[in-house]
Amino acid sequence: MTWRTVAQGLRFPEGPVAMPDGSVILVEIAAGRITRIDAEGRIDVVAEPGGGPNGLAMGPDGKLYCCNNGGFNWHEAGGFLAPHGQADEYSGGRIERIDPLRGTVDVLYADGDFGCSLRGPNDIVFDAHGGFWFTDHGKTRPRERDVTGIFYAKADGSFLEEVVFPSENPNGIGLSPDGSRLYAAETYTCRLMAFDVTAPGKVAPGGGPGGPGIPVYRPAGYKFFDSLGVEASGNICVATIGESGISVVSPAGDLVEFVATDDVFTTNICWGGDDLHDAYVTLSGSGQLVTMRWPRAGLRLAY
Repeated sequence: MTWRTVAQGLRFPEGPVAMPDGSVILVEIAAGRITRIDAEGRIDVVAEPGGGPNGLAMGPDGKLYCCNNGGFNWHEAGGFLAPHGQADEYSGGRIERIDPLRGTVDVLYADGDFGCSLRGPNDIVFDAHGGFWFTDHGKTRPRERDVTGIFYAKADGSFLEEVVFPSENPNGIGLSPDGSRLYAAETYTCRLMAFDVTAPGKVAPGGGPGGPGIPVYRPAGYKFFDSLGVEASGNICVATIGESGISVVSPAGDLVEFVATDDVFTTNICWGGDDLHDAYVTLSGSGQLVTMRWPRAGLRLAY
């Protein structure tokens, strides 16, 4: 399998969403913008929310829902970009609703709404009921790091709840094909966790040591997990920083395969095409969106 570059020169791309017309909409965290890349690699700005747009998903109303982490500081050397702590101009964590046609940006939820602390919302997935789960990765400052959780919210702005707290700096999030399991990837512990979904926005209280959440997989070595995607088969594909690639993990916790890339900041995966075998991966440090034909189909998302 060989990766093909779709676009380059992006400013720390993440959160790719494959669109029906063959384009991919993603965020450029370091540029504070939402960007569309068509099948020929042409790049157009969709919206400019500022801060740190991070996770992105299409909602039931045809709008894009964005986890905005409020911004990072950045370190750049040798053409390689890396986040470096909370931005000096940190603008607060929030969930934004974006019209992909008009480019308008509305804040759906902000820090303090419904009594919830939003420090650095990171990744998002919609369920079949029209609500969405999202992780808050928190922010890092000299000698301290936020303790954060996993949230559930309604797309109309009427409900927000922290469902899992604490969580170990959760990053990627996804649902099993039948919606009965929620998966979250923890960055610094490099653990893939599973939660049994009992109702929309609810998880079973039991799990492993420490409360809800069942440890599924943790690789050996010095690595970190970023975002994730789920295959139609149920395998969980976790972007793995340090080893540079995608770890494909079965629901039982076995490593199915590891698909390598050439960027240590390999951060996200999604699938498009009629058969959902076209995998798109963000190589954030080098500013690229790449693609290949994936051996298994990606899961068709709710919207």
